[in-house]
Amino acid sequence: MKHNSHYILCLLLLLGLGCRKPYNPPAISNVPNYLVVEGTIISGNDSTIIKLSRTVSLSNGTPPQPVEQATVTVESSASSIFPLAEIKPGYYISSGLNLDHTQQYRLRIITPDNKVYLSDFVPLQVTPPIDSIGFTVLNNGMELYVNSHDPNNNTRYYRWDYAETWEFHAKYASPYTTDGTKIVARQPDKQIYYCFAGDFSSTILLGSSAKLTQDVIYQSPLGFIPSTSEKIETEYSILLHQYALTNEAFTFWTNLKKNTEQLGSIFDAEPSQINGNIHNTANPKEPVFGYISASTLQSKRVFIYNTQLPPTWVATYPYECELDSLWYSNPISMVNQVQEYLIPLGSSEQPVAPFGGQLPTGYLGSGRSCTDCTIRGVTQPPSFWQ
Repeated sequence: MKHNSHYILCLLLLLGLGCRKPYNPPAISNVPNYLVVEGTIISGNDSTIIKLSRTVSLSNGTPPQPVEQATVTVESSASSIFPLAEIKPGYYISSGLNLDHTQQYRLRIITPDNKVYLSDFVPLQVTPPIDSIGFTVLNNGMELYVNSHDPNNNTRYYRWDYAETWEFHAKYASPYTTDGTKIVARQPDKQIYYCFAGDFSSTILLGSSAKLTQDVIYQSPLGFIPSTSEKIETEYSILLHQYALTNEAFTFWTNLKKNTEQLGSIFDAEPSQINGNIHNTANPKEPVFGYISASTLQSKRVFIYNTQLPPTWVATYPYECELDSLWYSNPISMVNQVQEYLIPLGSSEQPVAPFGGQLPTGYLGSGRSCTDCTIRGVTQPPSFWQ
């Protein structure tokens, strides 16, 4: 009887689990189109870029919707006005704002539906130079870090973002191609073995020396690159941007980082409300996501070469690749595989190497994903490439 009780209990539990249905709270199912404002007011030769978008539901899988045809201006506490121009949907830019460091600044946004949004006036922070960017070799990859300091002890709060570029290559070199009638040598300007790709930082990078006697940032982590990454198989470059923050801006970015990046375990902080400094002038209670700061910008680029890294590190190619033997006359089927698979223009197979002597009897070939780097990058090196 005891065993039967256990059986009945398990059956009831299974039935109960089978009847569960997903529940989507109204706050998640019906997401309002709140305004999202991203960017920093930059003084100096670098451009001020403000991105405007609207929130969307995570469940529908669509990206944030850009806010187009808005009027965006930077205003000073002395009533100076600096307009920004829309360069592509949702992106507004002004280059070379030479701002007065004794004034405070804010952003004014007028959306196409004539709603007016203002950020709070903020002081213009002077960002100290980046001292150095380095890396530490670990067992399974390298950790990038930044060093900086302010000799005047005025900064204390820092934020970084970066753009990275790397050179990579296809799994197999294809020194041959087709002219539509035969296999021919590939010309240098048509090479598809070496390419360049890039990306931008996706995490919130912050540092603070507020608890230190000196305003020094020492080896603050920027990111980790695995030893198997294609980013470091040949040559890698990182362009780092550094911004000085106020205490209020640092608090905003810290809370945003906790809410978006540190909610994966029971030991992480609970989600909290994030208060920005942008408001709807007619409806101050309307949520607006973002925080506008004003600062000068410091940048630094470094290159890291594969020869600086352990020789045992080998990049993992992202696709399964193999070489196929393609014959002019297959010994078994007698099919001209070169004519069928390699010679047609736009063929999915690329010739890699001939076999069979001076007059080849066929070619080793592989798919474009394994021979053509341009499906993931470009062959033209960027202007700054060393």
